[in-house]
Amino acid sequence: MTAAAMPTGNDTMQYVVDSAGPAHAPAADMADLAEMIRTLMEVEARRDTRVRLGGNLFDVVVTSSGLQARSAAVFMDSVQGGCGPVIEDPDSGWFYWLVPPGSAAQWEPHRHAVCLGAPHTITLPSLDRRVPPGSYWFRPSASDRLVPTGPLREALARFRPEPTPHAALPFAVALQAVRELPRTTGVAPAAATS
Repeated sequence: MTAAAMPTGNDTMQYVVDSAGPAHAPAADMADLAEMIRTLMEVEARRDTRVRLGGNLFDVVVTSSGLQARSAAVFMDSVQGGCGPVIEDPDSGWFYWLVPPGSAAQWEPHRHAVCLGAPHTITLPSLDRRVPPGSYWFRPSASDRLVPTGPLREALARFRPEPTPHAALPFAVALQAVRELPRTTGVAPAAATS
């Protein structure tokens, strides 16, 4: 039996360099990390911030923002000792309830709500925006909680916020997707109509 030669320092360093891959191709998780850091910097700077749903952050449940939805938020206050984060968009008439990531994949159809996750995005209002105009934090974001889907489903079934998002939301998502098409495709964004 012959003893294997011990690798030299140069051999070890070459192995590390070779296993790291091309310098110009960052690891996929590093690109995600970079995006998350940029997002956190935008939030810290108190600017509106566009984030991808799903992943490790959150999904959203979309409901109307009428009186029934406000009653559901009061109910969630009592269930949670303060409701998790909810964004109101008065222009569209929607509430966006921030729920745990992965909720969209497990969400059963609901008459009064739609749950969205990846590949959708949402624009979070500045953390200090608590009143309109524009989207604002109806229930401010707290670092220690999201809205739990079980009690939220119960609240929505109990208070039945109307109108339901089922008909309008697919159109709004499609319109936003068209607006975000790269200009190089030759497709111009559709004009918003009332």
